Amino acid sequence: MPKDLFDNVCEEKLFSELFQKHAKNLHDFIYYKYGEHVDAKDKVQEAFIKLWDNCQKIPLQKAKSFLFTVANNITLNELKHNTVKLKYQQIAHPYKTNENPEFILEEKEYLQKYQNALAKLTEAQRVAFLLNRIEGKKHKEIAEILNISRKAVEKRIYGAIEKLRKEIDRI
Repeated sequence: MPKDLFDNVCEEKLFSELFQKHAKNLHDFIYYKYGEHVDAKDKVQEAFIKLWDNCQKIPLQKAKSFLFTVANNITLNELKHNTVKLKYQQIAHPYKTNENPEFILEEKEYLQKYQNALAKLTEAQRVAFLLNRIEGKKHKEIAEILNISRKAVEKRIYGAIEKLRKEIDRI
């Protein structure tokens, strides 16, 4: 067997020639074998990156075989991963919680009490309270929105809080 001038493919000129010579054939191989749903261009690029990363270990005579094997394996791994993802998506995942049923029931009861208490507030108190607590607006902003003084906003919010505390026991 004649000895090659190059023991490996690490020289840029040689690597470039390999790319020019094999890239289209490798692309076509992947495209024809696996179809449109696999991005053949990406697989060609990944195969050449692996060749470059392992250029010290790959002799020139085995470069083509290496490229085709790597591209095929990368594609198969991606397809296998996609099937695993699809199977996982199809599994019904029941809603799980670390909270005990008693806590969940208490939470629902509290929410119901809170909604009933909010309904019993005057409209002015409810609007000011919700703008402050839910939307996070400051008293000055609420005063500008409602076209009232800042003191009136404070009175409405604090009145709402007092009524809520009376309506909802154990706060």
